[in-house]
Amino acid sequence: MIDFNKISDIFCLVDEFCKDFDNTTGPFVLGRPSKRPPTMSKSEVISICMLFHLSGFRCFKHFYMFYVQRHMQGGFPHTVSYNRFVELSGGVLMPMAIFLKTCRLGLCSGISFVDSTPIRVCHNKRIKRNKVFKGMAEVGKSTMGWFYGFKLHIVINDRGEILNFAVTQANVDDREPLKNESFLKAVFGKLFADKGYISEKLTNLLFVNDIHLVTNICNNMKNSLMTMGDKILLRKRSVIETVNDELKNICQLEHSRHRSFANFISNMVAGLIAYLSFPKSLLFLIKQPHLTKL
Repeated sequence: MIDFNKISDIFCLVDEFCKDFDNTTGPFVLGRPSKRPPTMSKSEVISICMLFHLSGFRCFKHFYMFYVQRHMQGGFPHTVSYNRFVELSGGVLMPMAIFLKTCRLGLCSGISFVDSTPIRVCHNKRIKRNKVFKGMAEVGKSTMGWFYGFKLHIVINDRGEILNFAVTQANVDDREPLKNESFLKAVFGKLFADKGYISEKLTNLLFVNDIHLVTNICNNMKNSLMTMGDKILLRKRSVIETVNDELKNICQLEHSRHRSFANFISNMVAGLIAYLSFPKSLLFLIKQPHLTKL
């Protein structure tokens, strides 16, 4: 099911980060620390959350109760009940998010792709009955139709590694995250996007920050000159669609079984970490030599 060496590598990496995180944040924690040591450490909880997205299971409850507690006792000997583990997973959201931001994101190579994908939290017929995301999720429209939930905005490099990500409500325009300097802080060079990102004001804003936004033109727009290299790379923009497909179908970022907003965010962060833990051969399969020559 899961390679034991892979489990050891993931746990050692997460455990080293958690030790540094506790040493750094320890002096700033309010209140007295608990005298009773926790049954499961932060590194164990984060590792199990990551391993779920690498296991192939579709239900986390079945993965935890029928696989972790039965077949992984050697790696995790002090497991708690499922309900208690759900509580612990919400408490490690901050270190897990910092671990993703500081240790797992890729590096920009000068060629980047940006896109957004809808994250549905329930079927459209059950929008009015949904109480978990009431007041947080919104109704939006994508190329596949109307949906209720959020949008995941990602920027990737030419190797399929995620450079940054942002989560917004479904009715937020795709161009809004690009106006935030922190979202494209690690991006430079050429940024390729679809027609939904066409904006003269946004293009000029990004150009000031040494980012060249390249998009196709709409049918009612005048033709514009473009270099052959940009045309070829723009046709390779579909690779980000492959990344979105892996995030939603392999890492399971999208499902309707969430019972709290914190659980939704922790599942998404763990899925992004798991995606960046895939072998590069599985991450991205465009090894065309012309991409590196342009």
